[in-house]
Amino acid sequence: MSVIKIKRYNPEKRKDSYFQEFNVDLQPGSTLLDVLNEIKWEQDGTLTHRMSCRSAICGSCGVKANGHATLACQKQAEFLLDKKTDSITVEPLGNMPVIKDLVTDFKQFWEKVDQVKPFLKNESSPPEKERSQSPEEFKLIDDSSTCIMCGACYSDCNVLEVDDKFLGPAALAKAQRFVGDSRDEATLERVKELSEPGGIWDCTHCGECVERCPKPAQPFYRIKEIMTVALEKGVHDNNGARHALSFTKSVKSSGLLNENTLPVESMGFTNIKGLLELVPVGLRMLLKGKVPPIFHKPCGELNDVKRIFKELDQ
Repeated sequence: MSVIKIKRYNPEKRKDSYFQEFNVDLQPGSTLLDVLNEIKWEQDGTLTHRMSCRSAICGSCGVKANGHATLACQKQAEFLLDKKTDSITVEPLGNMPVIKDLVTDFKQFWEKVDQVKPFLKNESSPPEKERSQSPEEFKLIDDSSTCIMCGACYSDCNVLEVDDKFLGPAALAKAQRFVGDSRDEATLERVKELSEPGGIWDCTHCGECVERCPKPAQPFYRIKEIMTVALEKGVHDNNGARHALSFTKSVKSSGLLNENTLPVESMGFTNIKGLLELVPVGLRMLLKGKVPPIFHKPCGELNDVKRIFKELDQ
C-alpha cells in the first residue's frame, strides 16, 4: 500500500489547512487523477478536486504533486512515488487562493488573460470568406495556440510568488498568440502595453513555466518572442529593453559583459531618479570589493564572438 498525502482545507469547518493521509493500492497505469477519484469514491466523499475530460485537454485537474504543478490525468501515479517513503504529496496549485481542498480560485488568472486582449484586432473590411493565413505564418503561433489554460505555469511562476502584478506566463503566452498572428493589426500597440511594468520584461528567465507546461506552449519561449518583436518595433523606452540592448552591445563589441556601463544604460541616462537609486548599490559594492575593473578589456576570442553575431544578423 502507498500513502497519498493530500492537503485539505475547508474554511467552513477549520481555518487552517492540514495534510491527511490515505492508503491506496496503486494499480499499474493508474493516473494521479484515478487515485484521487478512488479516494473520493471509496474512502472520503468530502475530498474536493476538479476534473473533466481526463485526456489532458481541458486543463481542469491541475494540482501540485510533490511540490510541482502537473495535470493529474496526465501523470501515472507510480512514477510520482517517492521511493524512500512510498508516498505522493498532493496540494492545490500555487499563487492562487484556495477555495476548498485542491480547488483554487482562478479569478485573478483569468483577469490577467483578459488584460492582454486575447482576440484579433483588425479594422480592415472583412473579406468575403475567412482571413487566410499560410502554414508558415501559422507556425509562428502554433505552439502558443496549444495552451489549455490549466494554470500549471502560473502556479509555479517564481515572479508571481513575490509580485502579483506580473501578468504571468499563461497570459503572456496567450498574448504571443496574437502578437505573432499575421492577421492582427495591433502588433505595435500590443508590444507597447506588454512592455509596461508587470509585462514581458519582469520575467526572471527561470524557465520553471517550461518545466511545468503539459503542452508545447512553453510560455518562456513565447515571452522571448514577444521581447524580440518589441525590440524590432523600437519599443525601447523601458528598463528591460535598454538592459537587453546594453547587454548585446557590450558582448558584441568586446566579447565580455561590461558591468560598469550595463546598470547605467539599463536605467537610462536621462532617468535621474533611477540613476540616483543605483548609488547606494554601487557604494555597497565598493565597500565589499565587488566593483568590476574600470578599464574593460575585450576577451581573447573576440573574432569568434563577432563572427557569431554576424551570422545571427544574417
